[in-house]
Amino acid sequence: MTTTAPAAVTAPLPEDDEEQRPTRKRRGAWKDSAAAWAMLSPNLLVFGLFLLLPLLATFWLSLYSSSGFGPREFIGFENYSELFGDDTFWRATLNTGVYALLTVPVSLVLGLGVALAINRPMRGRGLLRGIYYVPYVISGVVIAVAGRWVFNENVGVVNRLLRGAGLDGVPWQSDGVGAMASLVLISVWTKIGFCMVVYLAGLQSIPTEYLEAAQMDGAGRWTRLRHVIVPLLKPTTVFLVVLGVIESFQVFDIVYVLTGGGPGNATEMLVTYAYAEGFDARRQGYAATIGVVTYLLIAVLTALWWRRQKATEADQ
Repeated sequence: MTTTAPAAVTAPLPEDDEEQRPTRKRRGAWKDSAAAWAMLSPNLLVFGLFLLLPLLATFWLSLYSSSGFGPREFIGFENYSELFGDDTFWRATLNTGVYALLTVPVSLVLGLGVALAINRPMRGRGLLRGIYYVPYVISGVVIAVAGRWVFNENVGVVNRLLRGAGLDGVPWQSDGVGAMASLVLISVWTKIGFCMVVYLAGLQSIPTEYLEAAQMDGAGRWTRLRHVIVPLLKPTTVFLVVLGVIESFQVFDIVYVLTGGGPGNATEMLVTYAYAEGFDARRQGYAATIGVVTYLLIAVLTALWWRRQKATEADQ
């Protein structure tokens, strides 16, 4: 028995419909594009007003010699030329790099350790998460004031404990290494909670079948951590590294209150140096130049890191 296709399928479309089909597709694509732009427009407006426009204004200001009062003088790229011969700028760049190299890895390792420790049913788990996370949401100024009390050379808690144990106190304020160490310790303390929360989310997204299969194959805790958990947490780690580096290049309040960039320039950071030039020395054009170069450094470091991670993922 033979069957015939329905007339609605086999019958050719009217000539008018074939001519209008491309027009309908274009209208549909235009409507989709318009809907996408309508949904993106609030974010684009905020980005343009509060990020792109200030960035362009900062670059424009960096081409002038300005004290913030009176008329400006256009000097072209003289601020950039002076900046590359400025020893304090290079010292601030080195200090910022050292600060990032010390705080980011230590925060990640300790945050992962805490996340692994409390990623199980236990009494008081929520309280522990809150205790670790609270320093991250407290104002950096408050954290730094507490740090000045803890790391005070004469009456600070740490030196009292060290002297009570028969050891010499550490010159937290008068020595450059001690001042940087106090800055790193305080910063790591504030960052552990955030890393812990992000790693906890990553740990809870790992399928339990993977860990159970590895355990059935005889893998111990350390082997499961090294060959199963850490590789699966790689996207989380990349996110935390990029965010940590960006935050390190933007650090200001803790440095300004805890050490003031001293002793000397031992803890001077790029942002604190820009503030000192812009508001203490009243060289706002030069301070804008430091801000532009800092932005470019962050952009280049972030792009290089993402590119390396993409290459690594492609090789795998």
